[in-house]
Amino acid sequence: MDMDLPRRSDLAKYWQLDKNTVFLNHGSFGATPIEILNKQDIYRQKMEKDPVKFFERDYVDYWKKSIISLSEFINANPDGLVFIPNATSGVNTVLKNLDLKPGDQIIVTDHTYQACRNIVDFVTKKMDAETVVVEIPFNVRNEQEVVDLVLNSVCDRTVLALIDTVTSPTGMKMPFEKIIKKLDEENVDVLLDAAHGAGIINLDINKINAAYVTGNCHKWLCTPKGSAFLHIREDKKNNFRPLNISHGASFKGSAQEKFEFEFSWSGTYDPTPWMCIPDSIRHMRSMVDGGWDEIMKRNTELAVKGRNILCQELDIKAPFPDNMVSAIASIELPDKEIPPFSIQGDPLHNKLLDEYSIQVPIFPWELHDTRYIRISSQLYNHEDEYVYLAKALNECV
Repeated sequence: MDMDLPRRSDLAKYWQLDKNTVFLNHGSFGATPIEILNKQDIYRQKMEKDPVKFFERDYVDYWKKSIISLSEFINANPDGLVFIPNATSGVNTVLKNLDLKPGDQIIVTDHTYQACRNIVDFVTKKMDAETVVVEIPFNVRNEQEVVDLVLNSVCDRTVLALIDTVTSPTGMKMPFEKIIKKLDEENVDVLLDAAHGAGIINLDINKINAAYVTGNCHKWLCTPKGSAFLHIREDKKNNFRPLNISHGASFKGSAQEKFEFEFSWSGTYDPTPWMCIPDSIRHMRSMVDGGWDEIMKRNTELAVKGRNILCQELDIKAPFPDNMVSAIASIELPDKEIPPFSIQGDPLHNKLLDEYSIQVPIFPWELHDTRYIRISSQLYNHEDEYVYLAKALNECV
């Protein structure tokens, strides 16, 4: 492609992304600003100067400070909030705490992140329960269509529904608040997969009142990798345990103290990604006038604009309304042939990276018998990057 690489936004100076790559994939792993990486180094230096003193005297205070900061950001009860490495760990933790009985049903959708779908299938198979897959078309007219499809799958054996805030492969912002409210009326608990949650949409945990919520901080809050949370509603906390059973199992204290200790001390790990949460929330907020509301507004508007650019170039109709888009958006590729699985990745993804210097994910989605391309938008992105991608796709597809 005989074109110069497109510009990034003026805010790209806050990140250390490769200048020779058009980075349109914030959604996969996030990207951490330079200042926060430097802050993490300071925390690590403090830890390594005397690791024993750090874990015995300093660590718990840092944990609690980050819990309070995040609980205020997502309006959650801090007593039910704990840190974990990633949202997949959160889904594992909840599902392995369930007291499933033979015949019980867990609802997922066919847009569910495959790793989380695998966990559901694992526990239902082990307990002779059942995974119920709700088929949701990629092309939907409105939110109510999605709500109705989920609710129509509920029966008297339904014990849990795994619902996304924003679906990972298809980039659909789910009407999760409406779904949770309706499922609560049916006495069905919800595990909200907010892997794309904090920082990409307004996530108000006390308001939605889901039984369980798990989400990443290293995506849209831009903390260092390995930073996520799990929130357990108060009535679900009794005997709720972490995946790693460790010293906290024999801890003598109140129920709340035991809950906190079991999750905060499950073995040796690097806690600095969690320690950076307050710093990252503040730093990102300071980048633009209007703070986080403006960040989410800008990113959503840019993703909608980017999707429109791709649809126009490839002569594709947008699959769902703009109000179901957040800072990630997918479109169905005109070439629907799904290539054989390769550990080296999708051929189109590799071609875009190797020949056009574009980092963007391609999802071969066998459940839908098609492939999707998903764009992300973060403060460092610029409209010109989506124009560049559209022209590259027009040559490739």
